[in-house]
Amino acid sequence: MLKNKYTVIGTMSGTSLDGIDLCYVVFDYQDNKWNSEIIHCETIAYSTAWEDRLRQAVFASEEDVKALNVEYTELLVVVYNDFMLRNNIKSVDAICSHGHTIFHRPELGYTLQIGNLANLATGTRQRVVCDFRIQDVKLGGQGAPLVPLGDALLFADYDACLNLGGFANMSYTDTVGTRLAFDIVAVNTVLNHYANKLGRSYDDGGLIARSGTVNSALLKQLNLLPFYDLPAPKSLGIEMVNALLLPIIDSFSCTVEEVLCTYVEHIAFQIARSIPEFCKNILVTGGGAYHSFLMERLRFYKPDLAIVVPDSQLINYKEALVFALLGVLRLENQVNVLASVTGAFENHSSGVVFNP
Repeated sequence: MLKNKYTVIGTMSGTSLDGIDLCYVVFDYQDNKWNSEIIHCETIAYSTAWEDRLRQAVFASEEDVKALNVEYTELLVVVYNDFMLRNNIKSVDAICSHGHTIFHRPELGYTLQIGNLANLATGTRQRVVCDFRIQDVKLGGQGAPLVPLGDALLFADYDACLNLGGFANMSYTDTVGTRLAFDIVAVNTVLNHYANKLGRSYDDGGLIARSGTVNSALLKQLNLLPFYDLPAPKSLGIEMVNALLLPIIDSFSCTVEEVLCTYVEHIAFQIARSIPEFCKNILVTGGGAYHSFLMERLRFYKPDLAIVVPDSQLINYKEALVFALLGVLRLENQVNVLASVTGAFENHSSGVVFNP
């Protein structure tokens, strides 16, 4: 070990475009175990203009994406510096920055998270660990999900961890001690898209979905998508939402209320069938944990499972917390990506380190 104690900032921007999550955390390593204490955390919402740019970036030209990468990195510099100033943070061992995913096509050998340029370090005058996914794709992996190692190290009291963000992903340790994880189904990327049609940023608590009825024909067609029967490791990107999910949904003459109700049923069903029988409890985090109707439908499908929804700090900032730990592991040159999770050729220590 280089150090037993690290003070770092972990950051995360998800595909649901809720904003930039920042988590100022202290890690200490004692008795072969990592412990964490969150000191400050907050989410910086995107402006409408930035939200639109990031949503449309998947359709942009290579030249425009390069320009966007530079501008987004400059935005992150401002956000990170303001966060440190507001919270009187003079320096940290590292800023562990996920960036924002624009493209994710691991089956074609590429993934892109913008905001991971060297001037992130020079602009903040801090060491930066970033670009966690690209090395895994080069090693034949999915580049996702990366949170499961953090789940295993920080939340071992739970049989499984479920994150409900733009996509649902889950991790657990199987009966022979191997950590497994995979993306399950699109969540807020779809739910928010249809809530937007009613002038809402999202369906608060699932009230709109609850008011609708399930369209059984649409539900059946969604459940027949081949992705759900693929073995792990597997991951999802916004490309699948745009190319498959939205066209299927829009081919049906449904009200927004019907779409949301049906899609919540679809999410709950796909998650429930993915949870192994030996799991007796599961930790649920991410924005979808606030969707009361979705939680209700998941409990319907898994009545004997203890579904644990923690306090709002952990719900909102668990991924930023875990990326902070992944950055620390990278500084220690310890494994922070598991081949059993991503399908890479080997376990490895991923992330690019930039010094100011």
